[in-house]
Amino acid sequence: MAVKIRLRRMGKKKAPFYRVVVADSRYPRDGRFIEEIGTYNPLVEEDQVKIDAEAAKKWLGNGAQPTDTVRDLLKKQGII
Repeated sequence: MAVKIRLRRMGKKKAPFYRVVVADSRYPRDGRFIEEIGTYNPLVEEDQVKIDAEAAKKWLGNGAQPTDTVRDLLKKQGII
């Protein structure tokens, strides 16, 4: 089972809002997930990012692979 940390799209058409989730790579993008560890809102002036650092570090330590976008968000937050 390949575990990924990725974005799950929420919100409405043309107004995206994302949740940062830990999911099996075989699940659909907006489908089932293991744990929600944060949120990301790209529409506000300064991109609003809230990620639970403890949970993110725990999952990274357990071998979860972040997607490219999530890796950038984690770097901006100083988690990795």
